[in-house]
Amino acid sequence: MSEQQDGQAREDQLTGHNYDGIQEYDNPTPGWWTWLFILSVIFAIPYMIFTLISDGALTPEGQFERAKVANMAKKFGTIGELEPDAATILEYSKDPEWVAFGQNVYLSNCKQCHGNNAEGNASAPNLTDDAFIHVNTVEDIADVVINGRGGGKMPAWGNRLHPNEVVLVSSYIASIRGTNAPGGMAPEGEVPPPWEGGEDAASAND
Repeated sequence: MSEQQDGQAREDQLTGHNYDGIQEYDNPTPGWWTWLFILSVIFAIPYMIFTLISDGALTPEGQFERAKVANMAKKFGTIGELEPDAATILEYSKDPEWVAFGQNVYLSNCKQCHGNNAEGNASAPNLTDDAFIHVNTVEDIADVVINGRGGGKMPAWGNRLHPNEVVLVSSYIASIRGTNAPGGMAPEGEVPPPWEGGEDAASAND
């Protein structure tokens, strides 16, 4: 094709728009891209409707929650439903696997107030020293978790956590007594006796 013919062909592709002497060629989006865009829009409409109807169950967060519940049910199937009494809390506070599970419950729900390492902050006490504000016996930990304290300053988690999660996070908190996380807040409250049925973490770590 000659330069003249090539120039004529390119002129035929111009849109006729002229912006300060700059001309625009008519290079339409490829058909496959246009159809892909149209299909994406069509797919988005029912997907949005189903997502709203399912109350978030189809979102990645919802899928994660279902997977977590299924995994929890599988693990809890081996231990049944735990009672938040002293013997149970102390038993699981000495089992590394379940202490780790209780720590995960803590990190998912409690670290926002009490800190990543339970060291406390201005709005919540340190859980790693020997002093407690509302705890005299180890089962009081579970009672605080279930019912909250301080008029909502410590929220009630009894209607948000599985009963086993309550016991296991209580076991985790019982297990870290006396470990004194670095940078922890000063002790608050009273120092209760060592947990009934076993030494507290401070004695166990000496």
